[in-house]
Amino acid sequence: MSALLPCITLDSGKAPQHSIIWLHGLGADGTDFVPVVEELRLPVPMRYILPHAPKRPVTINGGFVMRAWYDIAAADISAQQDAAGIRASQAEIEKLIAQELARGVLPEHLFLAGFSQGGAVVLHTGLRHPARLGGILALSTYLPLADTLEAEASPAAQDTPIFMAHGRSDPIIPCRLGKLSAERIAQHSHTLDWREYAMPHSVCAEEISDIERWLTPRLAAK
Repeated sequence: MSALLPCITLDSGKAPQHSIIWLHGLGADGTDFVPVVEELRLPVPMRYILPHAPKRPVTINGGFVMRAWYDIAAADISAQQDAAGIRASQAEIEKLIAQELARGVLPEHLFLAGFSQGGAVVLHTGLRHPARLGGILALSTYLPLADTLEAEASPAAQDTPIFMAHGRSDPIIPCRLGKLSAERIAQHSHTLDWREYAMPHSVCAEEISDIERWLTPRLAAK
């Protein structure tokens, strides 16, 4: 296996048997969600893996080099999509999944989470992963390459639970686009929970509490 992305790894207790791979948004890095995962109070020890996206020029930002999971060509993020970049990031996340499986974590004990661009990548990856995962948390995001989902979706992943959350006043990724993505995913018989909050393109305390409540029964029952 080729080298893995650099990551921050945090264990909430001894010998965790559950892992969450959590992806940051455009221009951030793995440290961005350290305060969030440290705030979560879950019933079992967790391993949090927070990778840093590669640095690349981003077209919409004048070609400025920053950490990004894929390029963005225009303000309409659902147009002119960087399919090659999205699929390259999918391959990187699959390597992190393989690492956790090699550590003995069961697929149903493995969760993918991501914010904005990171959320798009975990949706793309999780819906195509050949096994049912514990769940996907997609925050303030959308479904990329939506037209390819029907042909590429994994039958096993149809039962992977999904939590999607969005700010109603999000100026970066409109809430409407998030809802349309949720509706598109729901057509493939996924168990999907949709939440909206009075916030812009960010994360709020109520959302963190809802994430904790959503994860808890999916951990305690296993």
